[in-house]
Amino acid sequence: MDNRYSRQELFLGEQASLAKRHVLLIGAGALGSALAEMLTRAGVGSLTLIDRDYVDWTNLQRQQLFTEQHAKDHLPKAEAARTRLLEINSEVEVTAITADAGARELEQLIDQRRPDLLLDGTDNFETRFLINDLSQKHQIPWIYGGCVGSQGISFTIIPGTTPCLRCLLDVLPAEGMTCDTMGVISAAVQMTAAYQGAEALKILSGNITEVRQELVAFDLWKNSHSSVQARSLKRENCPSCGKKRLYPSLQENNQTRTAVLCGRDTVQIRPPVERNYQLKELADLFDRQGIAVHSNGFLLTASIEGKRIVLFQDGRMLVHGTKDVLAAKKIYYQIFG
Repeated sequence: MDNRYSRQELFLGEQASLAKRHVLLIGAGALGSALAEMLTRAGVGSLTLIDRDYVDWTNLQRQQLFTEQHAKDHLPKAEAARTRLLEINSEVEVTAITADAGARELEQLIDQRRPDLLLDGTDNFETRFLINDLSQKHQIPWIYGGCVGSQGISFTIIPGTTPCLRCLLDVLPAEGMTCDTMGVISAAVQMTAAYQGAEALKILSGNITEVRQELVAFDLWKNSHSSVQARSLKRENCPSCGKKRLYPSLQENNQTRTAVLCGRDTVQIRPPVERNYQLKELADLFDRQGIAVHSNGFLLTASIEGKRIVLFQDGRMLVHGTKDVLAAKKIYYQIFG
């Protein structure tokens, strides 16, 4: 009983199957770093991390793999996570990719080395729906998780068996609820990651019959916990998992479009679907972050991270003062989630 996995083996029965598994984890922030550490300590065979961002001071309150030195050095999250994970367990093969997790990038990763599981450590629903369609297209299980404030939510999606994320649209959290707009406590992160991590171990160890069939949600501050039986939510006409599959999030015209405006030091971001916001509704998203906004009756302007932001009622955003598309998208997702 002196090997590092002995207590885990007492419960699971053996370690060999787990050590052969490959997990693709999208996002290395709060949920991503918690899940990465959990799986690395559990001895998963290989872990691929993809994240577009770098470590800053606001991450340290809840993103457990990172240190003050990482924030001082502005290290990419994926690389900072990889270094720490290898210190925890050098037996695990950890691959770090600093890139935006778009359709092309994720398709290439799946084609290069098919994962046994896709894990959601993201901060926006556009990427989650992209993961969802890739899961259905390639028949790979994935585990959705999200948290904001003191709340968390999780659901395990098994292609061909459970409803997919698009089937659950009516029971998902409202758009615009993000850590940047609503805040978050670390306990909510850890609880959400615990639900996701337990489901991951079930799948990776071959105990797929034990997977939870419900969408689970909780609020640690209000002491509430609920679950929704999800089987009845599966839709035959779902464009992602139904009989006539279109995989809408994989289609280029349904993805966020960015463009660097020539000669203006500006990035324009268009949402996947044209919106029709009320200006007060948009102003509320900024107010939750304590960001002053100005309106002329047709659009809003604000200053975020030293950049001038112009936001239109159709959801289109101009980020002035940069040509960095990733930096602009980070601000966009900060507002809209």
